[in-house]
Amino acid sequence: MARAIVLNAKDNVATCTSDVNAGGVIECLGGAFDVLKTVEAIPIWHKVALAPIEKGAKVIKYGETIGEALVDIPKGAWVSHENIFSVPRAYRDEYINRKE
Repeated sequence: MARAIVLNAKDNVATCTSDVNAGGVIECLGGAFDVLKTVEAIPIWHKVALAPIEKGAKVIKYGETIGEALVDIPKGAWVSHENIFSVPRAYRDEYINRKE
């Protein structure tokens, strides 16, 4: 059984810690997810969808939005630059303003 890491309870993707074949079973460590079956091969260190992600929905990793789905992404699918796009963020607005 392959493994994947869920980094935050809000995440809808997990990171695979080994290559996984299509139809492989992944045990997800962390978060509320136990196991899922892949619908396609997923390379090591790449993301797998923990639940269906609809076109236009946010892709969440680290508890943060890392992009939006370009197409419907089924549960157990490889989540990559092929099916999501990065959403620009106003990082300057997120800085912690410290007075020293």
